[in-house]
Amino acid sequence: MSIERVRKHLSRWNRDTDIMEFETSSATVELAAMAVGVEPARIAKSLTFRDGENAMLIVVAGDAKIDNAKFKATFGFKARMLSAEEVLKFTGHAVGGVCPFGIISDMRVFLDESMKRFDFVYPACGSSNSAIKVNLDELEEFAETDKWVDVCRWEPC
Repeated sequence: MSIERVRKHLSRWNRDTDIMEFETSSATVELAAMAVGVEPARIAKSLTFRDGENAMLIVVAGDAKIDNAKFKATFGFKARMLSAEEVLKFTGHAVGGVCPFGIISDMRVFLDESMKRFDFVYPACGSSNSAIKVNLDELEEFAETDKWVDVCRWEPC
């Protein structure tokens, strides 16, 4: 099960017991924000894109959207999101629980600057009813991030 793989991944930092599991769905930014009790922007959503024959994952603030021009300028190719089947194939997580932890393939993981306005964010943990509260340094470490990027547009607080 995907959440168990995430739990094992986070156990390397003794954070496996900090995963929150909800009685209700947290599969969308809005549902996750209600479940956690925070504003939607603090939900760290994971977006997956085709990267040649492989895939990449970018974690962005809940209110951010990919800016196609910034994406192409940063990565050198057009943003093409993966299908639900491809997401599962590359990450091991089903849509609604995708996160940068416990990924089953060797995909690149990036963090978007849109999250830097927050001390803490809440990414999913491999299921459609889970999340964990992490600061940005923890997110960077736990996600084994390639680097920070600026590929989104969002409204500053």
